Amino acid sequence: MKRIFLFIVTNLAVMLVLGVVASLLGVNQFLTSNGLNLTALLGFSMVMGFGGAFISLLLSKTMAKWSTGAQIITQPQSADEEWLLSTVRRLSEKAGIEMPEVAIYEGEANAFATGAFKNSALVAVSTGLLQGMTREEVEAVLGHEVAHIANGDMVTLTLIQGVLNTFVVFLSRVVGYMVDSALRKNDEENTGPGIGYYITSIILDIVLGFVASMIVAWFSRQREFKADAGAAHLLGRKDPMIHALQRLGGMHAGALPSSVAAMGITSDIGKLFSTHPPIEERIAALQAST
Repeated sequence: MKRIFLFIVTNLAVMLVLGVVASLLGVNQFLTSNGLNLTALLGFSMVMGFGGAFISLLLSKTMAKWSTGAQIITQPQSADEEWLLSTVRRLSEKAGIEMPEVAIYEGEANAFATGAFKNSALVAVSTGLLQGMTREEVEAVLGHEVAHIANGDMVTLTLIQGVLNTFVVFLSRVVGYMVDSALRKNDEENTGPGIGYYITSIILDIVLGFVASMIVAWFSRQREFKADAGAAHLLGRKDPMIHALQRLGGMHAGALPSSVAAMGITSDIGKLFSTHPPIEERIAALQAST
């Protein structure tokens, strides 16, 4: 319930901010008496598309902490916490990034990295992962998450999401206007958009949004292969990452909030929308690598 509430409130706040920005820039006035102002519509689409993606990125660390209940380790309270900090520090130094925040959260086996910037990121692991894996396997998972940060995957996926969001908003409204114009071509009082415009735009927002989600998920899956290889490089060998993936294959993966799911270690949703490739494919890719 807490996650749902935060998701709704955050998205409403984002849409309100973007609406104000679009109004201040004047790009929300793309429907005129003379037809569509494509320049204004493109500006509106970019504000809504990139704005939402980048606001989500900037809020990602805060939302991850709130939604998972992750507790940042500031002063280690146990040998395990001390080991986690020292391991992430060593991997980060080898990857050439600043030490990220390290957190633990209650849940089944999973881990994630998030943050808008390479040098102020967050790496979080679940209690289920710590309890169900050997230290070598956990180190491999941490290497995977550090590799995500070093590769700039959070920003890369945000840019891809922004481009696709812009495309969805722009195309749905252009097609909506064309459909509405065709339906009302004999209407002498055709001074503004009719119901055809709104219905078509909403339907295309949903349909194209699904297509965009599949494209983003495909890009995310490719980044997972790279992060696995990055973990192998940081550890100096690929066996620990292979063993960690094999272990994950026999465990029930904990669900992650949508804002950080792409940067987790595993995912359970359908293949077309999954942000992670099947574990068998990831293991095969690692085994085939040199």
